Amino acid sequence: MAFTGKASYGSGVELPELVEDVSDIIGIVSPYETPLLDHLGDAKRGAMSTVHEWIEDALLPNKGLINQSTFSPDPETATTITVDDVSIFRVGDLVRPGGSSEVMMVLAIVEVSNQIIAVRGYGATVAATLADNLELTILGNAALEGDDAPDARFTNRSRKSNYTQIFTAGIDVSGSMQASRAYGIADEVDYQKQERMRELLRDLENCIINGVAPVSDGQGSSTVRRSMNGIVHSMETNLFSPGQGGIPDGEGSGNDELTEEILNAALKQIWDQSSGGVDTIVVGGAQKRKINGFASGSRAYLPDDQTFSDMIGVYESDFGICRVVMSRWVPSDSVMLLDSSRISVLPMQGRSFHYKPLAAMGDSITGQVIGEYTLEMKNENAHGLVTGLSI
Repeated sequence: MAFTGKASYGSGVELPELVEDVSDIIGIVSPYETPLLDHLGDAKRGAMSTVHEWIEDALLPNKGLINQSTFSPDPETATTITVDDVSIFRVGDLVRPGGSSEVMMVLAIVEVSNQIIAVRGYGATVAATLADNLELTILGNAALEGDDAPDARFTNRSRKSNYTQIFTAGIDVSGSMQASRAYGIADEVDYQKQERMRELLRDLENCIINGVAPVSDGQGSSTVRRSMNGIVHSMETNLFSPGQGGIPDGEGSGNDELTEEILNAALKQIWDQSSGGVDTIVVGGAQKRKINGFASGSRAYLPDDQTFSDMIGVYESDFGICRVVMSRWVPSDSVMLLDSSRISVLPMQGRSFHYKPLAAMGDSITGQVIGEYTLEMKNENAHGLVTGLSI
């Protein structure tokens, strides 16, 4: 045909049927990323039972609290002091009250009344003013030369546990659909496996963060569903709200902006009672923007710079270097402060995510993607949760 200069659709000539132009790439917009699971990595072992247990221990405490409001003759000279737990102290202990420079020596212990009798201003130190709930820190014990061995003291190890939770999704592809040719898909069953796997991994991360175990009959049965406790609901000790528990600003009402002052106050309280250190900060999008804003006012740019960077991926403080992980499943008003070395996501042995084919009842291919997992969160007081923040 001679060249006419016209487009084919405008030539007025009947054209043969055109081939459809369909891309072989299927786009998925639904969120399925698992940044916290990726950060924690694979567990080094599997769970051996539906009730997964681990053992925790602690050293003997070296701090106690005063439990009296009046002192005789006065708070600077009183030698008989009532405490919350007298078993913490021994005769010969050198004790510092609060953050003062005074050192006291314990001369006697009265177990019946929870009292210690001490020498005030030991070693010519300046006596401090005692008060109710003032912390007494034991510096160490001064033993007598040639003295008998002291009574043995020890702590009791404790067993902690969590339940495994089954995650599953069904697959059912007709024989005709499997045999048909489809755009972007070489094998329909394999494609469905991938889709269901993405969904289950998404749900696993969500449950690792927000999951809740039942109050009773936690092991479950064929009629009772079994679920695991997630990180948020495993926190007991270090639950912070701004204005409470030493965290400055506000009253934890949901109108308190996340600031470096709040974040560092929480990190310090966790550091005070933990031998490790927080190395992971997990936040949602709203609080990630607040952390990014910590450095906004101090960034400098040259006239030729054409890229504006407003992201903090690692936060370094006096209490450790923390990787900042953004997960969309963290409650929007919360910040999780974690020691990742104490957290593991464990599959039941032989029950990590896998495809299990089922017997076909007709002209179809049926199966299920299934996995069983639990959260091992050791020493919950080594982690923290800040809540009640502005979103």
